Amino acid sequence: MSLDTIRVVARVVALPDKVEAVKSILISIVLPTRQEKGCIKYELLQNNADPRDFTFVEEWESESLLEKHLASSHIEAASLELKNLVTVPPDIRRYHLMA
Repeated sequence: MSLDTIRVVARVVALPDKVEAVKSILISIVLPTRQEKGCIKYELLQNNADPRDFTFVEEWESESLLEKHLASSHIEAASLELKNLVTVPPDIRRYHLMA
């Protein structure tokens, strides 16, 4: 664990009747992302209280490697597929570790 890594919390909220489709798309990007250079952690969570609510918890070696991830073909394809299946665009927040 490094204080210099980039942490990301990305939230995706599916339309009520599109939960399984969204889940399938999100699961499909986990393995290719974990194989990307700079990926330290890439976890997909589903909210127990609201199954429409998915969250990625990520850690990247650097901002530039995160940017490459966001521009990768599997992320761009997933973004297009998700466009009409979610309530709002994904909420992607970047953090740095304080302590």
